[in-house]
Amino acid sequence: MPLLDRDGFKPDSFTRVPEAGETGETAILVPFAPDAPPAPPAGNRALGIEIANTVRIDALRPHLDRFALIAIGFPAFSDGRGFSLAKQLRNAGFRGTLRAVGPLIADQFAYALACGFDEVELPEALATRQPAEIWLAAARAIRATYQRSHQAGGVSILDRRRAARAAAAEPGAAP
Repeated sequence: MPLLDRDGFKPDSFTRVPEAGETGETAILVPFAPDAPPAPPAGNRALGIEIANTVRIDALRPHLDRFALIAIGFPAFSDGRGFSLAKQLRNAGFRGTLRAVGPLIADQFAYALACGFDEVELPEALATRQPAEIWLAAARAIRATYQRSHQAGGVSILDRRRAARAAAAEPGAAP
């Protein structure tokens, strides 16, 4: 499936495998089961996990430092639980790569980035129908949001309004 980030389509450096066993790959992506988290891969390989958007953050929190990538599944573009989970992971301190996997649409790209996703993995048919240019234009189209971004300095529309009111209330401010 095609992989897209802020710069356009890119190659995937992770290989999906059924479990963190011995493979020759440098970076592997395995399914995550809360009752049996994957063991770290042998050698110096990066470990990524793929989770459903229904996984609770508490099941992941003790293991966050072991993962280079967390891929969150989106069963449909209308199911936004993955956005909330991404924001929770960033707030819990996860600094690795967050990947949205599934049939998101270009209009959701800016929001996905604001929630903490670094990249989106799309079904082939969707990537054909919506080329990278559409996704990148959609990401640039939204500059102000009602939610705070996970990134440092990310401010919401409400934050901007409060700052403007405070500046206007300062002595000597123009009416």
